[in-house]
Amino acid sequence: MMKKVEFLFDFGSPNAYLSWKVVPEIEKRTGTTFQYVPVLLGGIFKATNNVSPVIANQGIRNKNEYQFLEIERFVKKHGLTKFRFNPHFPVNTLQIMRGAIAAEMENILPKYMDAVMAAMWEDGKKMDEADIIKAVLDAAGIDGAHILARAGEADVKAKLVANTEEAVNRGAFGIPTFYVDGDIYFGKDRLRDVEEAIAG
Repeated sequence: MMKKVEFLFDFGSPNAYLSWKVVPEIEKRTGTTFQYVPVLLGGIFKATNNVSPVIANQGIRNKNEYQFLEIERFVKKHGLTKFRFNPHFPVNTLQIMRGAIAAEMENILPKYMDAVMAAMWEDGKKMDEADIIKAVLDAAGIDGAHILARAGEADVKAKLVANTEEAVNRGAFGIPTFYVDGDIYFGKDRLRDVEEAIAG
């Protein structure tokens, strides 16, 4: 029986992008399809009294430098040559995460994720400005005006809130978070464990 594998994401996390790039390899090896669940990282942080590692590590000598070294190693290991740290970081992702819910409702989430992940972590776009979001989506063959309009509607807003609250209730405290048949795994460095859990 196929296991249920979930990937909770927010475009604001570089580690979500890095994981997203590697997931297809795991899907191919295991024959399992990951279910992507849009959540709001800021909402998770607020509910769990957590903060970004960049902020949490401020004042700790060498720790942020080590975190970036880990990213460099991951990028090199998986050949993710297009990755660039977004110069506008941190980006307010509320609009693009609501957009992800709208895209999911329109059955175009994979195409939407392709466009927005690349804009955020390859092209360095400031993805909290509506005109930039619209231009990125239009260029990807997505009706940017329509998605932005849907992102402002009550059902979309409510679904993102519900996803985020459910994530916290299930034990999430950051992104990326994975579940394999309900068992939680946090961070890109747990992907090996996620794959073992799927296979096991």
